[in-house]
Amino acid sequence: MKAILLLSGGLDSTTTLYYAIGKGYQCHALIFDYGQKHRKEIRYAVAAAKRVSVAYRVVQIKLPWKGSSLLDPRHKKKAKGIPPTYVPARNTIFLSFALSYAEAIGAEAIFYGANAIDYSGYPDCRPEFVRAFQNLIKAGARDCGIKVSAPLIKKTKAQIVQLAKKLGVPIDKTWSCYEGSAKPCGVCDSCKLREKGLKG
Repeated sequence: MKAILLLSGGLDSTTTLYYAIGKGYQCHALIFDYGQKHRKEIRYAVAAAKRVSVAYRVVQIKLPWKGSSLLDPRHKKKAKGIPPTYVPARNTIFLSFALSYAEAIGAEAIFYGANAIDYSGYPDCRPEFVRAFQNLIKAGARDCGIKVSAPLIKKTKAQIVQLAKKLGVPIDKTWSCYEGSAKPCGVCDSCKLREKGLKG
């Protein structure tokens, strides 16, 4: 069985990678360089793919309209509980690439590490979004049987950490921080949620 996996190098996506491998999938990782200020995560993603010997591609895309503090440090807009780090339609874009890749190589599944319990308010990390994208595949793809899987979506960060340890994920070799500094900032949403999970 082949699967396309969205890999950012963070705790959630790396845990999802190990989960998919454990389910017997031959994974093909997609890593995106979309101009994010925390480009350091790309190195972690590549290292994670190499560590478990899965094929990977680094895809470069441009989002010149910005719309996120991850793409433009001047962006401070926060609307209806959605944080300024939200990148407009990012997961929709990434999953569309994954769907194209899946159809091209005959993959049966697409995995991504969305999480709707301990998350920062991103609308594209909710179960209804996953269901909607699954319906999109049924309506508009040649290989309409491709399954979108988000195995972490209903887990807390503490549960994700527990699963990561069970699967043998080297947690210290994942990068979750939205800053691209030498060390995690400890104050961004991603750092806070990671620390919450590690504390249990």
